[in-house]
Amino acid sequence: MLVGDDGRVAEVGVDSAVSCPEGTRVEALGDVVLLPGLVNAHTHLELTGLPDGESPTDFPRWIRRIRELKERRTAEEYRAAARTGLQDCWSAGVTTIADTGDSGAVIEALHQMGGRGIVYQEVFGPHPDQLRSSMVLLERTLERLEQFTSERVRLGVSPHAPYTVSGPLYRAVGELADRDDLPVAVHLAESPAESELIRSGAGPFADAWRARGIPLPEDTRHLDRPFPVRTPVRWLEAHGVLGPETLCIHAVQVDAADIAVLAKNDGAIAHCPLSNRAHQHGEAPLGALLAAGLRVGIGTDSTASVGRLDLLAEARAARSLAGLSAERALRLVTLEGAMAIGFTDIGLIAPGAWADFTAVDCGSLPGAARDAESVAEAVLQTGPDAVVATWVAGREVYRA
Repeated sequence: MLVGDDGRVAEVGVDSAVSCPEGTRVEALGDVVLLPGLVNAHTHLELTGLPDGESPTDFPRWIRRIRELKERRTAEEYRAAARTGLQDCWSAGVTTIADTGDSGAVIEALHQMGGRGIVYQEVFGPHPDQLRSSMVLLERTLERLEQFTSERVRLGVSPHAPYTVSGPLYRAVGELADRDDLPVAVHLAESPAESELIRSGAGPFADAWRARGIPLPEDTRHLDRPFPVRTPVRWLEAHGVLGPETLCIHAVQVDAADIAVLAKNDGAIAHCPLSNRAHQHGEAPLGALLAAGLRVGIGTDSTASVGRLDLLAEARAARSLAGLSAERALRLVTLEGAMAIGFTDIGLIAPGAWADFTAVDCGSLPGAARDAESVAEAVLQTGPDAVVATWVAGREVYRA
């Protein structure tokens, strides 16, 4: 492979067939598998190193504990966490992230360290009376963070989740995203407690809202697109949030009708199997999501949920869940993951694509085992410790 001065792939082929202009630096990596940089479709890098909180199986309580721990962090601690998290991604072969957070530290780290990704700025406000203050803060923050965007770093918005965002705030953020052409990410249909809140105004999230004097999700008969059955997916559709630029994170508690709604709106999915398992949310119907033609990527979620960020372990879990081939599972963390988060020139090694790639030591592969499926199988059985080096736009960002 020849990488051009612009950070893109110029030529691909066997060594003897690829040009080597005078002055070109030649890198001999030995017997490794060179593959596109991995794409992590859901991270919270600002949470890196956060002290252990409550048991992740009591999700509403765990959420409250994470919020308390976040409130104690200083701005510089957030920046340090983001830088560490980004370096951890590179050392695990990940070259692109789709991150959600509210500190702004991750987009700053991507800008300063030369990374690639999209950062969705979170907005919260479960009480309808918070609409104006939440939107003012969001717009001011987006204006401040715009300075960190570039050809490699994108900015989006994330109305966090149905248990932290009111219906009016969802609609306002959706209108802002349409107006300013911003991609959207939302935690959606993640837990039974979330579904209970939307469906019947019951459960632990509903109890917490009542205790804080927050009105329960409003009647939807006044909306442009009312629905007879209340689910988180149809709740978001009714408030104008779902669309081709929407990344739906988790999508565990979805039925066939929800999947049809997601497909109709051309939404994308960030599937986080190990986080779902850690929180005991259940298993997302990955096979059905893929069969519906939805764009799906794989994410790790945060270290607070899963400990070490190991995207290949997530791919193995997804493969087992949906009965995928090794090659298809690997595509979910490369090309298909890139498509899910709206990037069209990463996730593959081809002329014109960005030279984002990683070298993985899979041990000695016999010649008979070097077909695509066997190589993909060998890669999937590795993890961060097998990564030899990682490049972003042709620049080495990690070396073991």
